[in-house]
Amino acid sequence: MAGSTFGNIFKITTWGESHGKALGVMVDGCPAGIDLCEEDIQKFLNKRKPGQSKYTTQRKEDDQVEILSGIFEGKTTGTPISMLVRNKDHHSTDYREISTYYRPGHADYTFDEKYGFRDYRGGGRSSGRETIGRVAAGAIASKILEQLGISITAYSKSIGNVEIDYKNFDKEEINQNPVYMPDKDAAAKAGKLLKEKMADMDSAGGIIECIVDGMPAGIGEPVFEKLDANLSKAIMSIGAVKGVEIGDGFAAAMSNGSTDNDGFKMEQGRIVKTSNHAGGIMGGISDGSQIIVRAAIKPTPSIARTQTTVNKSHEDIEINIKGRHDPIIVPRAVVVVESMAAITLVDMLFLAMTSRMDRIVDFWKK
Repeated sequence: MAGSTFGNIFKITTWGESHGKALGVMVDGCPAGIDLCEEDIQKFLNKRKPGQSKYTTQRKEDDQVEILSGIFEGKTTGTPISMLVRNKDHHSTDYREISTYYRPGHADYTFDEKYGFRDYRGGGRSSGRETIGRVAAGAIASKILEQLGISITAYSKSIGNVEIDYKNFDKEEINQNPVYMPDKDAAAKAGKLLKEKMADMDSAGGIIECIVDGMPAGIGEPVFEKLDANLSKAIMSIGAVKGVEIGDGFAAAMSNGSTDNDGFKMEQGRIVKTSNHAGGIMGGISDGSQIIVRAAIKPTPSIARTQTTVNKSHEDIEINIKGRHDPIIVPRAVVVVESMAAITLVDMLFLAMTSRMDRIVDFWKK
């Protein structure tokens, strides 16, 4: 299977299936000398593991990470870092029935058409559980960014039709509620909405917003390796994501040049922008201002309602999906979006190190 590797210099390869023995990731291109232990990775994995609240699947998994290589005496060695998380609570019999038909909203049909075979146990590689490897790698990327003074804040901007009010924005509130909203009132309304959806045997979608502070100007390439293009690909590669926008995004289509253009001015001896409609990236290259990325997350496709589909004998049938499923994907996907953004930023920062001869000379000339 192609397509399990992402990145140019800071490169990750995820592996494993939802109901296999384990899932994990190989991280290559990580510099030596970074303080790293399993607890650093676990903090990230705990944000996406199941069973955290009534809004997540009740599959009981500790998602305990094991670092197998690339670390010695608490520091990275510069060699590939291999990490795994073992599956323990996998009820594969819950999924035996779906081997005969295609679930609406899932990759069952397309996977069968591509490979002529599929792992029907929870979706195999198409399962959201594949993101364990991304999050583990994202924890490492975030440590690198932290040393460079770059921070990422990701949160649920909206759940269904409930949206945060930026007047109530409280960063500390994000990890204090089960829907990861930085607005306490909106979180309460979102909880009420989700209870209604669950009672109606339905699900909800939402939008995740990701803010990057401290990114220097000049990162990204002007053609195929644009920073915004690579961020979009990284985040769009997450299974539940159906749309990505940078800055004003689709709202820019209803704007005009006089209001959409970001002006420049001098401030304390440096060039800054007067606005940030571009979301911190112009011409595929970071401009030094805050990077703003949003991801549209679809509703959970596995719902208890009766749905119509087709079986492998090409017969029209009705189904009721069984098993343990999240009524909403958004909260557990917040850290996945954050991780893919971090991985992309680190890779692009490393790529940019060879962009200018004067900086190469500064680094190597003694």
